[in-house]
Amino acid sequence: MAKQMRRAIHQRGGPVRMEEAAIPQPGEGEILIKVAAAGLNRPDLLQLAGFYPPPPGAPDTLGLEVAGEVAAIGLNVQRWRIGDAVVALLGGGGYAEYALAPAGSALPWPAGLSASEAAALPEGAFTVWANVFEAGALQPRETLLVHGGASGIGTLAIQMARAHGARVFTTVGDQAKAELAQRLGAEKAILYRSEDFETVMAAAGGADVVLDMVGGRYVQKNLDLLSPGGRLVHIAFLEGSRVEIDLLRVMLKRLIVTGSTLRARPNPEKARIAREVERVVWPWIAAGLIKPVIDRTFALDAADDALAYLQSGAHAGKIVLSMEG
Repeated sequence: MAKQMRRAIHQRGGPVRMEEAAIPQPGEGEILIKVAAAGLNRPDLLQLAGFYPPPPGAPDTLGLEVAGEVAAIGLNVQRWRIGDAVVALLGGGGYAEYALAPAGSALPWPAGLSASEAAALPEGAFTVWANVFEAGALQPRETLLVHGGASGIGTLAIQMARAHGARVFTTVGDQAKAELAQRLGAEKAILYRSEDFETVMAAAGGADVVLDMVGGRYVQKNLDLLSPGGRLVHIAFLEGSRVEIDLLRVMLKRLIVTGSTLRARPNPEKARIAREVERVVWPWIAAGLIKPVIDRTFALDAADDALAYLQSGAHAGKIVLSMEG
């Protein structure tokens, strides 16, 4: 195996550039992955701006998810062997030709998926499972509202909820994204620039679970549209995290307001989520019920362009870096 690799590095607020670096060696409980593709996520933009540092011990290179081949194995790793095709959730370091991953956060590369499709899975699948299915406790025949339905997480959330037997509504920014969301299984894609999602959801009977990545002025509207016993789950705050809400609405309707981040969770917790995702979601992929939506794939050298495209919000589905160029 080569001793040097290419990786994308950055300084706070500055451009991403390439450098040569030593290939890291796996520690106890870790695997080294020869990366075929790496997914981009909005937390990468937060880290780039200096607001979302990697957890202790994780590399400061961007990148939270990859697909590739196991190249080396640390002590006390039982499941994986050199040459295994895997996808993995990382604490950081995915924008590189090699990346370390906790062995418990890796899953088999699903058959039939390209490198870009496989790399687009871990962050979204783990996030949706932990927030919609665990914290949100979505049940078959319940109604889920997904804000940002054309995002990487949104497109997976729609498909996972439909595979589970739930009704799905979503908010999107334009007609093309609405058509995509409906092809994926959304019953209605609400154009938030011209339609009031609270009014639409009231006419549909309300929602049992809301997956929100907007925050701000959306929070009270989410509480108002939830059915009694409903669950509001936050995973991001594009419009801000500081809001004023009417808690009487929460009390009268017995609502649950919760949320989480994924990156800071301890490795054993991420491994537990991985086992549940493999148990439930991977069979849905094998059955053709779920397939990641890829908007564009960039070469590793073009990571800065890829991040600018992510920042623009023009994409529908995932943006991925390919190590193949």
